[in-house]
Amino acid sequence: MPLLDGPRLAPAYGGPARHLVVLLHGYGADGHDLLELGRVFARVLPTAAFVAPNAPERCGMAPVGYQWFPLTFRDPTEFWRGVNQAAPLLDAFLDDELARHGLGDEALALVGFSQGTMMALHVAPRRRRPIAGVVGFSGLLAGAEALAQEVRTTPPVLLVHGDADEVVPVEMLLPAAEALSAAGLAVEWHRVPGLGHGIDEDGLALAAGFLGRVLGP
Repeated sequence: MPLLDGPRLAPAYGGPARHLVVLLHGYGADGHDLLELGRVFARVLPTAAFVAPNAPERCGMAPVGYQWFPLTFRDPTEFWRGVNQAAPLLDAFLDDELARHGLGDEALALVGFSQGTMMALHVAPRRRRPIAGVVGFSGLLAGAEALAQEVRTTPPVLLVHGDADEVVPVEMLLPAAEALSAAGLAVEWHRVPGLGHGIDEDGLALAAGFLGRVLGP
């Protein structure tokens, strides 16, 4: 299996990491696309290290970007197949990165965008030990009907979605929140008026507040 890697930010306070935030980019992007979020979140999490791994496959639709799995939007099962295919790679990366810092899952949070949100929502509740929390921007929950049978842990989740999203319709927000809640996860969700497929200042503020709460001081 290919090994994941990507750009990193050391803790802003200058000492060893006490928390780890993994930033999962969307389809056709790369780790640098989300790494700047780490600089924003470091204001409330100065003891956190940030890493933004590149997804495992080069993206055919974006020559300089990566994909967690291929997308055609013609096959209704491709999301489910894709997250299952990529999950072992992401799981192994999370284990290795936690070991690098000498941290446990309770110190880990995932932040995803679009396809990265799909990966975060799939992997987090299936890990052996509970992580601190998940933030998902502009994404969806693949295989929602399977989650209740496969859930192993129940980390808190924040979902943020623009109501003008032209790529992943905002109608995907409530089914994801409902399926996660039904599986026992505490879910907060926010619909951002007028926002397309992206992250705005309001979403960043919501995410920063959530991460500050779940990871602690």
